[in-house]
Amino acid sequence: MRYLHTMVRIKDIDESLKFYCGALGMREMRRMDHDEGRFTLIFLAAADDRRVAAIDKAPLLELTYNWDEDGNFTEGRNFGHLCFEVDDIYATCAKLQTEGIIINRPPRDGYMAFIRSPDNISIELLQKGERLAQQEPWTSMKNTGSW
Repeated sequence: MRYLHTMVRIKDIDESLKFYCGALGMREMRRMDHDEGRFTLIFLAAADDRRVAAIDKAPLLELTYNWDEDGNFTEGRNFGHLCFEVDDIYATCAKLQTEGIIINRPPRDGYMAFIRSPDNISIELLQKGERLAQQEPWTSMKNTGSW
């Protein structure tokens, strides 16, 4: 397993970049605007991780700006999730289930799943490389709770 990123929800892109990039010296590595979902993702690397992040090997900070939210985050909405890359999303989720962990968002697409820690922190699991072919029981499994 490899740690990928931590997501933080932000109210204002310019103010956040002023803080993270200006004050802390992080650097924007990539940005993605998602018109359909109405959000922007900005991935930052720490100063010491820039060279490694350039080849996509360093953990990153993901800033998420939701275009239509008012910025009054409650119940931890400013903190999104931790993300880990796994070698086999289906095997990982099956193992977690045997340990009593609920798969809140099953990997129906062969690529992404969500679980929660005992402290209710959302954790995203992403398939390493290409998504796997869809398979049961995951394809027809419903979401449980929230993530």
